[in-house]
Amino acid sequence: MSEKVHRCTSAGDAVYGLGFIGAAIYYISTAVGFWMGVLGFLKAIVWPAFFVYEALKYLAGA
Repeated sequence: MSEKVHRCTSAGDAVYGLGFIGAAIYYISTAVGFWMGVLGFLKAIVWPAFFVYEALKYLAGA
């Protein structure tokens, strides 16, 4: 049973990792200065929070 939980955790880590890389590339590529790039990197770390917020905001309006 613990092996099954480990596989699910690995899949979640992979999704988060790919999302982090994609968000970091997006935020850093759209930054207009060094500090905006640093802020973009920090935003990329917490991208799931932005995703959930926007999803809930969309669902509340629907």
